[in-house]
Amino acid sequence: MLAQSDSLRFLRLSNNHLSGKITPTIFRSSSLYLLYLDGNNFDGNIPSIDISTIPSYPLQDLDLSNNNLSGELPRWKWNVSDLKALAVSNNQLKGLIPMELCYLDSLIILDLSKNNFSGPIPSCFDAQSIEHLHLSKNRLSGTLTNAFFNSSSLVTLDLSENQLTGEIPYGIGTLSALSVLLLKANYFIGEIPTEMCQLYSLSIIDLSQNKLFGSIPSCLSHLTLQPNYEKSSMRVGGTMLGGIMDSPNYFGMTEFEWSTLRGSMSLDVYPFIENQMEEKVDYTTKRASYTYKGNILELMSGIDLSCNRLTGEIPTEIGNLSEIRSLNLSHNNLTGHIPSMFSKLKQIESLDLSHNNLIGRIPIQLTELYTLAVFNVSYNNLSGSIPSPKTQFGTFDESSYMENPFLCGPLLHKNCVDLDSPPTVAPNTSNNEEESGLMDKYVFWVTFFVSYVIVLLVIVLILYINPYWRRAWFSFVEHCIKTCQYFIEDNLLRFPIFKRSG
Repeated sequence: MLAQSDSLRFLRLSNNHLSGKITPTIFRSSSLYLLYLDGNNFDGNIPSIDISTIPSYPLQDLDLSNNNLSGELPRWKWNVSDLKALAVSNNQLKGLIPMELCYLDSLIILDLSKNNFSGPIPSCFDAQSIEHLHLSKNRLSGTLTNAFFNSSSLVTLDLSENQLTGEIPYGIGTLSALSVLLLKANYFIGEIPTEMCQLYSLSIIDLSQNKLFGSIPSCLSHLTLQPNYEKSSMRVGGTMLGGIMDSPNYFGMTEFEWSTLRGSMSLDVYPFIENQMEEKVDYTTKRASYTYKGNILELMSGIDLSCNRLTGEIPTEIGNLSEIRSLNLSHNNLTGHIPSMFSKLKQIESLDLSHNNLIGRIPIQLTELYTLAVFNVSYNNLSGSIPSPKTQFGTFDESSYMENPFLCGPLLHKNCVDLDSPPTVAPNTSNNEEESGLMDKYVFWVTFFVSYVIVLLVIVLILYINPYWRRAWFSFVEHCIKTCQYFIEDNLLRFPIFKRSG
């Protein structure tokens, strides 16, 4: 009966324990603007209805997230011309992403994440007014192929944890409003396009767990990473519906509730109804995954390039990203030194450079990072003593430095005196003498063997060619044999003990 009311404009039943099938009647209302059924236990298919029989269908926000819904998206939604927000995340929906979504010219928020959608991404999203697009944790495949790259409105693009392939298109530089780019855990290859550096609004970048190679673009230092209000805003028709509104004080009530209390409810009240949907972004930092929303999302900034095949040195220019809060370059093939300019990252909370081939000392200037909560340089080839355990570095344990054979310090139970002192001349001289002695012996035996073989070959050759020398040689050998016999017999007569023993 509630769903059949002609005066019902706003219905929120979120986060209850409602179950069963969603009744189709609730979608046939000719007055309902906002419908929130998220966070329940509804199952089955989303009902199919014929809205052609409903003049001026008003539905603008529909949130069915966090249920157990299955099947495909019903086709009737494509005729909802005023639909501005559609969220069906965390269900069991499947099938292709319908091309008909491209016809929803008013759509601003589209969240299809955490389902079983498959196939390619429709190439028509570039003509949309979508600001927040979430397609993560599905089974989408294929390449990006300019699917979004004529859009000047896209703020959030989340394609994480799919099966997308190919390179990151250079056309990504046309997304002038993009602030959040999440391409984590796909099969992207190639280099990080420098065109990404043109996106001055970018503040969260996650390209981790792909197959990207090449060097880190130094031009990423051009990003401002400034706090961005657009990241968390939910706009409908240009009117801010989320968070706190700049409106008169109605004793803690929304204007909708105030107008209802006074009995002055009218259609004009709708633009001031508080939208219940909130932009959320999942990002991994400080060794854990967090969900950022609201003011925290606006302030958050980070770059995650971990688990790729990046090579070369870390650009020193990255130290100019003074607003960055999280930087993860771990599990790559980076070489060279840790830039001392990282001491300029005054807002950073998490810095992970582990599992690379970095060398040299840990810059002592990093102890000036007073906001640093997580620091990891393990599994590298760093040397020297670790920074003094003062300020934030007094909170890091051995795991931050492990598997660096030439690092030392009390925390690692290694004395730095022997490692830090320069080697003396004597050991080097001794080593050189030993190596010289070994070389002399080697040369002697090789020379002796070669000379011996040459003498034998010369003797054999002479005896073979000259008969006179051959007769003389055999006569000499016979004489030597007889002389030896006489010598032995004479000794046997002199020393009978040899005779008895014989």
